[in-house]
Amino acid sequence: MSSLITSSYSRKNPFPSLLRTNRRLTREDSSKETRHYEVSIAGSGLIYEVGDSLGVFPQNDPLLVQEILERLGFSGEELVPDPSGEMKPLREALLRYYAVTEPSKQLLAAIAEKDATASHFAIFSTPEAKEHLEKYLWGREVIDPLLEHPQVHFTPEEFVKLLRKLQPRLYSIASSPKVYPEEIHLTVATVQYESLGRQRLGVCSTFLANRVSEEVPVSVFIHSAKHFRLPEDPSRHVIMVGPGTGIAPFRAFLQERRATGATGKHWLFFGEQRRETDFLYREELEAMHHEKTLHRFHTAFSRDQEQKIYVQHRMLEEAKELYSWLEEGAYFYVCGDASRMAKDVEQALQKTIELAGGRSPEEALTYVEAMKKEKRYRKDVY
Repeated sequence: MSSLITSSYSRKNPFPSLLRTNRRLTREDSSKETRHYEVSIAGSGLIYEVGDSLGVFPQNDPLLVQEILERLGFSGEELVPDPSGEMKPLREALLRYYAVTEPSKQLLAAIAEKDATASHFAIFSTPEAKEHLEKYLWGREVIDPLLEHPQVHFTPEEFVKLLRKLQPRLYSIASSPKVYPEEIHLTVATVQYESLGRQRLGVCSTFLANRVSEEVPVSVFIHSAKHFRLPEDPSRHVIMVGPGTGIAPFRAFLQERRATGATGKHWLFFGEQRRETDFLYREELEAMHHEKTLHRFHTAFSRDQEQKIYVQHRMLEEAKELYSWLEEGAYFYVCGDASRMAKDVEQALQKTIELAGGRSPEEALTYVEAMKKEKRYRKDVY
């Protein structure tokens, strides 16, 4: 049964929460930085369920904002309208209300109008130019076209009208309210990479990692995910495929099912790059496996051997047992990357049904479609 959020806090009126824990999960020598956060919602009246996400309103990197101000010759004190029309100092508007990473088509078109050498930007606004635009935008931020065309200038108000509104980021909740009623746990990969000779930083992930102290409130809200709930019947088995930060909701699922004494079994497939440096929540998951909250637990560390092994390979190795769980009415959950992983996992699921169920490819596809209709196949992908 779904809980009603009785709190007065919402996306339009976010709760000023405090970040109580910020802990690195990956080892220092890992090529990735993934962190565990604990956000206090004490006194908020916010109610969440496992499967839900937390919406976080980030702030932009002050160094990037300063660079934009310097390039455009602004002090930052100029008054401009924020996206709701309220007048704010430009620096505050760029820090809190406008997106300064991916440039908008409007900004590129405005640069093209002011500078003949940027006339190629004009094609980006045509419908057939989607691919060209995506290629140009990859690894570029608002600062890049501004630096590429140094003679282009805007008034402060003109400039902000060419920017998109800064949107909240949604993160799968990694805790159960039955275990942590006054806090919310998150599992977030810190996005950092280099392109065009510049260091790029994920807006919200680096905000949480580097710029939030225990005294700085973070504006948050609950985003309900009714499509990603545990089975109503606690005796149903649950199969979970969650590589990388996709582990987050399944940590919450396991906490919840243990707290409620659910009798169904649990099977987790977890994948990452290396066992020694990237095994998120290792002690916790191994303890759950040892105590039989987690009945079956398979890992895939892609870079620990020459041949890359992913979660879908582990599924196929376990096809016979996996199929028997499905035949017993198990629910199948996937969380993580939508572009490749989720598709590969779905193909492995169909192949499992073909191999272990002795079915044709068409019959296996029909079986998966039936699982979706029965809401036994649930995805939270991004």
